[in-house]
Amino acid sequence: MNRYRPATLVLELVMVAVALVVALPVYVLVNLAVRAPADTSSPIGLTTHPTLTNFTGAWRDGALGGALGNSVLVTSASVLIVLGVSALAGYPLARVRTHWSRGTFALFMLGLILPFQLASLPLYQTMRDLGLLGQAWALILFYSGLQVPFTTFLYVGFIRGLPRDFEDAALIDGCGHWQAFRHVVFPMLRPITVTALVLNTVFVWNDFFTPLLYLSGSGQQTMPVAVAGFVGQYVSEWNLIFAALLISVIPILVVYFALQRSIINGFAGGLKG
Repeated sequence: MNRYRPATLVLELVMVAVALVVALPVYVLVNLAVRAPADTSSPIGLTTHPTLTNFTGAWRDGALGGALGNSVLVTSASVLIVLGVSALAGYPLARVRTHWSRGTFALFMLGLILPFQLASLPLYQTMRDLGLLGQAWALILFYSGLQVPFTTFLYVGFIRGLPRDFEDAALIDGCGHWQAFRHVVFPMLRPITVTALVLNTVFVWNDFFTPLLYLSGSGQQTMPVAVAGFVGQYVSEWNLIFAALLISVIPILVVYFALQRSIINGFAGGLKG
């Protein structure tokens, strides 16, 4: 049996210290979000008379309803397109070993190397010429093109680690390549699909620069831009700012807790693949 040693105690104390460091910002966020504006005590001090008026005020004054809808639309559409395109592209790139396949994969990897900031001005001009500025489709097209190379890289690496026996058996039984991918390969891609879903969702949901660039002056905004708007308009009302921040975090937390088991298994399976 393993004995409780001094090294174990030290490790536990370190873990507790790390947990406290991580929990402190969350505590301050929730503590100030439910604090009355007239309460000017220390942010670390526990709020004795919590209130929910900050949430209603932030929702009303910051027009968070429309921003939340835009964020859900942009994130959902972008992630679905990225996962669909990347899975379909990753399968032939992983299974076909020819010069054109290697060259195409190299082009995808080029998208990982080049920073998107280099193309910010040409992309903005292109969106303007297409009449997409101020629309959610501008963000969806941008995120889809930006995240497909990285997600394809994940799929290719995972598919190369899968045995070909099942899909070869499906092909022998008369299935086409599309049917083999749809009914045999894609169900086995669930771990890496969940991993890619989480990574892309968090990135798209939290991005601030791109919505600020493409939706500026349109009256539409996403949650990060809407929350940032409180800093200039309500400089002294930090209670509204923290309430808006908490509202923006809730959807991601709901998704995480709803898919918690799949997310953990997905990360574990994705790393093994």
